[in-house]
Amino acid sequence: MALSRVRLFQPRGEGTRLLPQASRLLELPYSSFDDDDDDDDELAEQDPPKPSPFSRCVRYLAFLWNLLFLLLGLLTLAVGVWGLLTKSPLPGGERGVSLGSDPMLLFVLAGLGASTVSLAGCLGALRASPCLLRFFLGAVLAFGGLELLGGLLLLLLRRRLRDALRDLLLLCLLRYLEDPDLQFLVDEVQQGLQCCGLESYRDWESNPYFNCSAPGARACGVPASCCREPLQNGSVPNGQCGFGALALGPAAAGALLHAGGCGAALAAWLRGQAGAIAAGAAALVLLEAVGALMALGVLGEIVAVRGWQ
Repeated sequence: MALSRVRLFQPRGEGTRLLPQASRLLELPYSSFDDDDDDDDELAEQDPPKPSPFSRCVRYLAFLWNLLFLLLGLLTLAVGVWGLLTKSPLPGGERGVSLGSDPMLLFVLAGLGASTVSLAGCLGALRASPCLLRFFLGAVLAFGGLELLGGLLLLLLRRRLRDALRDLLLLCLLRYLEDPDLQFLVDEVQQGLQCCGLESYRDWESNPYFNCSAPGARACGVPASCCREPLQNGSVPNGQCGFGALALGPAAAGALLHAGGCGAALAAWLRGQAGAIAAGAAALVLLEAVGALMALGVLGEIVAVRGWQ
């Protein structure tokens, strides 16, 4: 009876108008869900980016590049450690030079730095590690900046560096018998440039072991690398060819020794090798730039792939 009363009071035609609206309200959510599902299906059907053969080749080249420099760095480190361990001590069991001023320490530091950076580059390229690759790129940029700064200092402070080099050569003369590395370096310079001392052969008087008042056979002498003929009979090294040379007159000493100093000879040699030194520095910067570009390419590929995931 109640239903019949509702039907009696319902306006005519109103029910027919509500039916299409209700049907549209029911169809709208259904159509929106269908669109979202279609978009998800389209994204799922797309394949993730795959590395191209060129990018794989760059990755392998970056690994081999850094592996080569890693081996060179380890070799330099081994030479430095070997030089530190095989130093012959002075009589009495004391070393002639402290560890902080030992020139072989430069080989140790250079080898350690190069091997560490190259190892980071190798592992970063092999294991696709963005952190290691960023560390490698930062280290290469830092080395490049230091090299650029060193070149600018060489150009701006040439006079001061010349004086510093002179003081360094004088220090090498004073500590000639105290450090085997300095002794080898001085002998190579004097034999190669055919010179003796800093300004002249008389500079060896400042060495306490070659001074005329010093005890022993080296008194009033110079190293054998100063001699014009350091070999006896053309084959046997004669370590005593310079003994007593400081007690001779200029003419006799000039016939026995290379009387000119190594300061001017070394400066002339450096001026003659300026082109080769510049070419070597440019080649080093180019090698570092190539390694940095390869690492940057590998890093960009890794970031792109991980960004998709």
